[in-house]
Amino acid sequence: MGIGARLKQARSSKGYTQNSLADAIGVSRGVITNIEHEKAEPQMLVIRGICYELGINSSWLLQGEGPMESEKDAERSAHLLAEIYHLSTLLSKEEQDYVLDMIKTFQKHKESLRNNSDIPKETEPQ
Repeated sequence: MGIGARLKQARSSKGYTQNSLADAIGVSRGVITNIEHEKAEPQMLVIRGICYELGINSSWLLQGEGPMESEKDAERSAHLLAEIYHLSTLLSKEEQDYVLDMIKTFQKHKESLRNNSDIPKETEPQ
C-alpha cells in the first residue's frame, strides 16, 4: 500500500472528505487528490499538517511503518475506552443497550450529514 492509499484510509477512517481535510490544513483539494493518486510528491509541511489534523503517525503515512495513529491519539483512545467501559459497568443491561443505541444513532446521523454534503460522491471517493 502506497502513501496515497494510506492517506485515503486515514482520511476516511477519521471522517474527513478531501475538501474538509484540505480546508483544515489550508491547501487546495487538488493537493489531497494528487497525493491520494500518487501524482505528486507531498511537501513535508503538507505531511505535517495532514498528520497533525488526522492524528496519525508520519512514519506510517510515508513508509507504512508503525501504527497508523500517533502515540498521543492511541493513548487517548485507550483512556477513553477504559472510561467508557468503567462507566458502562455501573449501568444495567437495558441502560447499556440504550447508550449503545444512542451512539449508533449518532453515527448514522453523522454519516447522513457527510453523505448529504455538497460534494457529489462520484467526484470524491470515500
